[in-house]
Formats: sequence, structure tokens, C-alpha cells
Amino acid sequence: MIDAAVKALAQMFTAPFRRVLIKATSLAVAVLIVMGIALQRLIAWLSAEGGTYLEGVIGPGLQTPLHVMLWILAIVAGFGLFAGAIFLMPSVTSLIASFFADEIAERVERDHYPADPSGTAVPIARAAYEGLKTALLAFAVYLCAVPFLLFAGFGVVIFFVATAYLLGREYFELAAMRFHPIAQAKALRRSRRGTVFVAGMFIAAFVSIPIVNLATPLFGMAFMVHMYKRIAGAPRRVLLEAAH
Repeated sequence: MIDAAVKALAQMFTAPFRRVLIKATSLAVAVLIVMGIALQRLIAWLSAEGGTYLEGVIGPGLQTPLHVMLWILAIVAGFGLFAGAIFLMPSVTSLIASFFADEIAERVERDHYPADPSGTAVPIARAAYEGLKTALLAFAVYLCAVPFLLFAGFGVVIFFVATAYLLGREYFELAAMRFHPIAQAKALRRSRRGTVFVAGMFIAAFVSIPIVNLATPLFGMAFMVHMYKRIAGAPRRVLLEAAH
């Protein structure tokens, strides 16, 4: 697994990957800015005008819990766009990865596995669906984890574990779907869920590094292509069991 991570990191500095990196980073920055501004304005509204409205609706009995919630939201808003960007990055990179996954996977397969049959590009609609689904789930996790950030960093743990699971699942399935039908790719991932989750922790760690995490689609996809190749190299009996 460490060898796969090292190979993925090394290939990120090659000329073909740099071209993909420029395109992916530009799109990620644009999406991140839009999402960050929208989220900050939403939080600001909830802690101001929304708070006034809710006070009149819920009555005096729930004033204290409401004030606590608004206090938490005010602190979260104080983090600003930079802190928000760290937590939004898994959602952003999940969406971005769906547009560049095949380009990255094809390059990795060509450079590291020239003797193996080439994979077939995943239909863009399917890849976009998988990316959007993961992005929305990651965003939902972000919203759930935010209130726990004030409790000894428990929210960070929730966020990291969920990110490892979601991103590990998405990138592995995108790599596997180049060689298997969708149902079989998902079954293969479930049969090796422990390995895929641990691999996802590498991606979760990468996406937690500010600025560097803009390259997550490249690292995540390249890394999981190597992981898929290792898993697909298992005895055929294991693969057949995964398919069923």
C-alpha cells in the first residue's frame, strides 16, 4: 500500500499529470470559491435573520438550545472561507475526480502496467453520478461533524473516518469499473472493504493538507489504480466470489 502511494506521488510530477493537474485545480478552485461563499452566507443568515425568525416560531421554551446552536454557528462562520475550504475539499475533489478519472487511470495503466489489457473508459454520466453522490454525502458529513468540532476535536475524527470511507469507495470503484460491470466492481469493493478503507485513509490524509489537497483527484485515482491492480491480481476464486 505504501508502495502504491509512493508511485502515485512520483507520477504526479510527470508532464502528462501536470497538464491534468492544471485543469483539475482550476476547476476545483472555481467550485470551491462558489461553495465557500454560499456556505458562509448561509451560516451568516442562520446566525442572524434566521435566528430572529426562529425565536418567534419556537417560543420561549426552546430559547436556550437555540441560542447555543446560533453561538456554534457564529463560531463556525468565524472560521472563514479558509477553514471551510478544508472541510469542503472532499466534496469538491469527489466531483472533480469524476471528470478526470479515466484520463488519470489510463496514464497510470499505460506507464506501470503496459502488459495488461487497457481499461475501458467509464461513461461520463455514470462517473459524474458517482462523483456527485459522494460529494453530497461528504458535504452531509461535514454539516454533521461541524457541531462536534468544539468537543476535543471529535468532529475531526468523524470527518476523517467518513472521508476515508467515502473517497476510498469512490476512487476504487472508478478504477474497478474500467474493467468490470458496475455491480461486479461494487461487489469487489465490498469483498475487500477493509483494504479499501485503509487505502482511503491515505487519500483522507492527503485531502487534509491545505493547498496540496487540490491535487487529490490525481493522487486518489492513481493510488487506487495501483490498489485495484493488486487486488485484481488475487486468485480468480476470490474475484468470482466477489462477483456473486
